Amino acid sequence: MSTTSPSLVRPVQRIPRSVTISSWAVPVMVLGQFALLSGIPVVIALVGALRHVRDRTVQWAAGLVALSYVVPLVIWRTRPDGAESLSKDIHPVFVGLIVAASAALIFATHRARRR
Repeated sequence: MSTTSPSLVRPVQRIPRSVTISSWAVPVMVLGQFALLSGIPVVIALVGALRHVRDRTVQWAAGLVALSYVVPLVIWRTRPDGAESLSKDIHPVFVGLIVAASAALIFATHRARRR
């Protein structure tokens, strides 16, 4: 009969499925020209990471995704000569930042799940 000591067994960090799906949905939606609608998974990922995940790296990565999304959104809304949609007005550098921040969040969630 084999038993393991309770001190050797690590509890698995549970990352909510909504955070994982949202972290994948943000870059897909931004690259697919649905930048304004991608705000929904940004909010879901941020709230889910801050409320349900204890890993600080996941929380910081979710905050980075939210920040990289909010900056072009505010620029688009405050410009008097902005385009009719965020997807048409967003600079490609901001698209790259959002995708990179989302990749960091995806990596952080996978790393937290394996730890």
